[in-house]
Amino acid sequence: MSVQSDDMDSAWVDAGRVRANLVSPTPRTVEPSAVPLMNIANVLTVLRILIVPLFLLALFAAGGHDTGWRIAATALFGIAAVTDRIDGQLARKYGLVTDFGKLADPIADKALIGSALIGLSALGDLAWWITLVICAREIGVTLLRLAVVRRGVIPAGRGGKLKTLVQSLAIGVMLLPLSGAFQTAGLLLMYVAVALTVVTGLDYVVQAARLRFGPVRRS
Repeated sequence: MSVQSDDMDSAWVDAGRVRANLVSPTPRTVEPSAVPLMNIANVLTVLRILIVPLFLLALFAAGGHDTGWRIAATALFGIAAVTDRIDGQLARKYGLVTDFGKLADPIADKALIGSALIGLSALGDLAWWITLVICAREIGVTLLRLAVVRRGVIPAGRGGKLKTLVQSLAIGVMLLPLSGAFQTAGLLLMYVAVALTVVTGLDYVVQAARLRFGPVRRS
């Protein structure tokens, strides 16, 4: 009888465990799926890179000062600049950040801005010293980031984002076939962009120096 009683108790215990598992199942750990390489954010980044040669063709078409082609070049530049804003927001909002995007996004930005500045200078619409200052700053900041990457990452601050916005607006205005006060306004806006470029560049130098000679940041 003692054996039979033990068997019955064991059966009741097993049944209780089954009911408990049905009521409150053990939570399962779900591994996050890998972010696909060809997501919408990366597609927009690649699209921006592909727009650059089309933009240059439109900018230099018909001698570089045809009204229709300059408007077309401005439109292409505007589309590319908008994708720069959108792809970053999508990547952060929906978790679409990839190593490819981290590498390709700044390349696309610098290719767009640099080609526009060099194109305008080659056409005589923008002083070469402005183009050289902005391009030198962008190359210098990139080299600084690479130089201190083992000690930490220099994040893009609000000043850098404002600099990019003002640069894009100034280039957009100067690409348009404007004259008189509108052309002067575009040039003044470009001067503001140059000032922001220099100030934010110096800020990157300070941050890089702190990383280089300060304590190593542990992740």
